[in-house]
Amino acid sequence: MERRLGAWVRTRLPGWLGEFVMFVLKQGGAALFGGVMLGAIILTSAFWQDGWPLRRYDFLFLFALATQVTFLALKLETWAEARVILLFHLTGTAMEIFKIAAGSWAYPEPGLIKLAGVPLFSGFMYASVGSYMARVIRIFEMRFAPYPPFWATLLLACAIYINFFAHHYLPDIRLGLFAATILMFARTRIWYFIGDTPRWMSLPVAAFLASIALWVAENVGTLTGTWVYTGQSQFQLVSFAKMGSWYLLLFVAFVTVTLVVRDPLSRTALSRSALSKARRLP
Repeated sequence: MERRLGAWVRTRLPGWLGEFVMFVLKQGGAALFGGVMLGAIILTSAFWQDGWPLRRYDFLFLFALATQVTFLALKLETWAEARVILLFHLTGTAMEIFKIAAGSWAYPEPGLIKLAGVPLFSGFMYASVGSYMARVIRIFEMRFAPYPPFWATLLLACAIYINFFAHHYLPDIRLGLFAATILMFARTRIWYFIGDTPRWMSLPVAAFLASIALWVAENVGTLTGTWVYTGQSQFQLVSFAKMGSWYLLLFVAFVTVTLVVRDPLSRTALSRSALSKARRLP
């Protein structure tokens, strides 16, 4: 399907425009799980009635679960990717429980399928980030090079995750963590294929652009009243500071994916010609 669509686009659009359209379509395909979840949040916010026997939060959980099963059944995700997504669900739910107890944000609607006040569909919102990362690596045939020592990336990811909890009691070290992501990954290029020619983007730049998209998704959640930050009205935009939080969380997400998907990582730099040659090999 991808090859047929690519051939159709390239025969009808100029080279650069066709490549851009395919980039957008592939990104949309990689973010399919998150897009489906956001669509469900918007639609249920518009049409759900308080008197219905099934609560909206409970429906969103059942819908997310059914979507995950469907993705596996249709082979839109592999079982290895599903294990990564499960890990995201667990770590995301743990953070939700802590942050709600700390008063950072809240889920204002009632529901039965909750854990310590956290509706369990929320874990799937974190899982959708893991789903995107696992799928985008596969769909774009990505390579990451030169990649820092794996142990160092694990330490950085752990430090970022712990700081989201610890900053409530200890000094917030996120500025140092921002600097650490730049220092550690400044040389790392994400090599990817849209057509036959490999392209590349700096990993920190890619994380920043993805954090903008996640900030937009956050606003969908708050504008629909699905969750709300402390001191924020429903129609107020989410603070731009949340973009920085997502930027850091994306590194946690990426390192989590590499626990399962290790082949795309290269300790040495790669060249465009070498990647093109390797792709042509049987």
